[in-house]
Amino acid sequence: MRAAAVEDVPPNALHGVEIEGKKICLANADGRIYAFADNCTHRDFPMHAGTIEDGEVECAWHGAKFEMESGRATRLPAVKPLKTYEVKVEDGAIWVAL
Repeated sequence: MRAAAVEDVPPNALHGVEIEGKKICLANADGRIYAFADNCTHRDFPMHAGTIEDGEVECAWHGAKFEMESGRATRLPAVKPLKTYEVKVEDGAIWVAL
């Protein structure tokens, strides 16, 4: 499904979207686009309110961190991974496989 335009997610930024009732966070880490669930697995808080650094996304609420590519939790208090989605960028659009 088309999620957003590439210009909607500037470098080193997060952007929340909803696709078919699923809340998805898009991340642009130095030009590479990632897609994962837009809710922290520790507490239901939007990941798009967080920050990205060194291939990881940090939840703004309690500081849990996750690898953007795999979704693996890398810092407590989160222990469960984020669901990740396959991404394709084509003709200026970001497509996410649900």
